[in-house]
Amino acid sequence: MTKIHSFHIPVMGIGFTIDSPLKVSQYGIDSVISLVDDILLEKLRKMYCDKFEQSYTEITEKAEDFRAKRITSYLNLIQEIAQRKFENITNFTSDSSAEIKKYFSMLPDSSTLKQEFENLSQEGFKSEELKLWVKKNLTMGSIDVNIMTKVDKENYVKKEKLTTEYNDAHAALRGYANSNLTSSVILSAGMNPRLYSYMEQFGDFYPDENGTIKKKIVLKVSDYRSALIQGKFLAKKGLWVSEYRIESGLNCGGHAFATDGYLMGPILEQFKIDKEELKTSVFEILAAALENKNLTVPKTVLALKLTAQGGVGTAEEHNFLLDHYSMDTVGWGTPFLLVPEATTVDNNTIKSLLAAKEDDLYLSNISPLGIPFHSLKGNTKDLEKDKLIEKGRPGSSCPKKFVALNKDFLETGICTASRQYQHLKIKELEKQNLESEKHNYVLNKITEKSCTCVGLGTSALLAYGLDTKTEGTGVSVCPGPNMAYFDKTMKLTEIVDHIYGRSNVITRSDRPNMFIKELSIYIDYLKNLVDESKMETTDKQQKYLITFATNLIDGITYYQDLFSNQIGYFTASKNQILYQLEEGIQNINSLILPYKTVEIAN
Repeated sequence: MTKIHSFHIPVMGIGFTIDSPLKVSQYGIDSVISLVDDILLEKLRKMYCDKFEQSYTEITEKAEDFRAKRITSYLNLIQEIAQRKFENITNFTSDSSAEIKKYFSMLPDSSTLKQEFENLSQEGFKSEELKLWVKKNLTMGSIDVNIMTKVDKENYVKKEKLTTEYNDAHAALRGYANSNLTSSVILSAGMNPRLYSYMEQFGDFYPDENGTIKKKIVLKVSDYRSALIQGKFLAKKGLWVSEYRIESGLNCGGHAFATDGYLMGPILEQFKIDKEELKTSVFEILAAALENKNLTVPKTVLALKLTAQGGVGTAEEHNFLLDHYSMDTVGWGTPFLLVPEATTVDNNTIKSLLAAKEDDLYLSNISPLGIPFHSLKGNTKDLEKDKLIEKGRPGSSCPKKFVALNKDFLETGICTASRQYQHLKIKELEKQNLESEKHNYVLNKITEKSCTCVGLGTSALLAYGLDTKTEGTGVSVCPGPNMAYFDKTMKLTEIVDHIYGRSNVITRSDRPNMFIKELSIYIDYLKNLVDESKMETTDKQQKYLITFATNLIDGITYYQDLFSNQIGYFTASKNQILYQLEEGIQNINSLILPYKTVEIAN
């Protein structure tokens, strides 16, 4: 599928992009559906069947393999409706002329497709040549899906554990594999060898002799080493990674997978330099594996895309990632939370996001997965959590149990945000008789966990006026720090014009460069590591802190060289960026000074 846009909309939360393809794919824009919550998918399937007069038969939990079947049914419905919307645009009815113009108006000005359309349309929309050309050249945006590989809970029927293929992520993968989609599955949250091995069972993931793959594999990664390891692991099974989606370790929305102080710029540089080696070395493994399986070996090395996302907010940053690092597309997430034409966010949450400033957006420890999680202060799910703590009944009732992965107390697993887990953990804490400060510190670590697997999907139910009896009305929201600089709701055409530099929706003049913002978040992260180490410092912790700080300073040195010699980009802000980089070195050295055994020099 030809990419006509140089941006994509990544997955956001569980529900915020749950039906984005129905809103944007007819315009050639790629978006991603989360497959975490099959209960939410089933509710929306019913809603859309009613809306578009499709027959609906509920898939209940009594059905065998209900999770996979719900996912397949939802994706097939979305694909069918999105295809119909796209065909309505290309059929040249009287109602579609405005939509055709909208499709082409949003394309980048450099698009040859856009230029050809403008030339052909000068003769009017009744030209048969134009109609045939549109049918041949217009493409839909890809309807991609996301699976968090760590969210792979084991499942039970009448206390009997089901086989691995019925684990949550496995069932989600099967649901996607059995769908009619020709698109990509984005695998995030790290490596799951069992899940990766399970992919071997589905023919749609294998290439034909021409290198065509019906269902492509995309890995979300935060460093080159992870990409190489995972790419080779999958290649040994005859599976090709078509895209590495490189995300900033900390300057992103949702869960943040911090590197050991490695910054985004140097990481992208390594991918750029080593792309061909990555492609050829992995393909050699792939070809041998396909041959061993007696499967078709493609005639030539398969295509490999590199994309980047995390904190990008201006056309200049967008173009820099494309030009300097040779990225194929750039992910724009957080700003799209303010675009109702593209995402699904309830009105109250939108109001909170509009009002958010830097201090309201923070890297939290509320996720039950134990992974740092970007959140918005005062979100209604956290307020709900705080009320339960005040009542002396901390923890969620855990109605969906998607992240019931902790096995400290039960072999079947409990969610660390649940009332059951927190009650048991607090009882353990009380027996330790810790001094007051340490006791309160540990108690907060237990009770700060929030029921995000429910909260991240509830917004969609509220936005559509659907029943929330099971979920409650609390909403978790996970914008990146970039949200502070976007302060109005936008039409789809407005945000696209902003991305391509045809307009500017950011009114503030103090937004930092995306690389500087990531550095500042990493310095804050280092400060928190230092503060936590004060509780109990070990040699291992001390060495890690020094390594982390050294990596940060190596990254700053890279940026100093990059921005000093950069021509054509960031000329207006270069001096300020260089000053902020030098300031970053001073802040890091002051933080790490008590732990240094050797001098960290500029």
